[in-house]
Amino acid sequence: MNLYSLRSIKKRYNNEVILDLCHLDILAGRCYRLTGQNGAGKSTLLNILAFLSPPTSGQIYFEDAEVNWKRSTLLALRKKVTLLHQSSYLFSGTVFDNIAYGLNARKVPSDQQRQLISEALVSVGLDGFLMRNITNLSGGESQRVAIARALVLKPLVLLLDEPFSNVDRETAEAMEKIILSLPEKGTTVIMAIHDLLQQSLSSSCNINLVHGRLCTEIAKEVLKK
Repeated sequence: MNLYSLRSIKKRYNNEVILDLCHLDILAGRCYRLTGQNGAGKSTLLNILAFLSPPTSGQIYFEDAEVNWKRSTLLALRKKVTLLHQSSYLFSGTVFDNIAYGLNARKVPSDQQRQLISEALVSVGLDGFLMRNITNLSGGESQRVAIARALVLKPLVLLLDEPFSNVDRETAEAMEKIILSLPEKGTTVIMAIHDLLQQSLSSSCNINLVHGRLCTEIAKEVLKK
């Protein structure tokens, strides 16, 4: 099933075309690598897929329904999609406080939160970190807490912007295993990575951008000439 269908999508900033996608389908239950050099349009595409920034023109279909960029519609869509930025901000306080933030916003009863948070921490290899203070975490541990904060919401789609850029190799390998396990649990993953890194993610599908365009579309145009 197509989770996203993008048709004739363009995004402009100051009259410059940043993203120009003729046709892109993203299937449910898959893990996608979104690759390309800096400035290729990866973050722009992620923001559109997260329903945070509308395209300048074109149509997007999500779960077979055309996206209406009105606030009332977007609120419901955003509950199904979580975007984790490259440098995820953690609040002061404990690990529990940070992961509970999204649950509180969605009015999840407090008596259910501890179990959900504990399960999320186990999934990222941080069992026992529930009441650990954020200031006592390493950089890799902080990144895992950020992932747990995203996973506890059980999103239909998890979008990751350069998730491996600020972590050591050991943490990156642990995160890879976590991320690649998500599709079989019902979460579609789309992660932006530098096109020279993490090539070990061979089981994932690839979306390659070159100057805001799909590499496959550029190739088709070349073949027609």
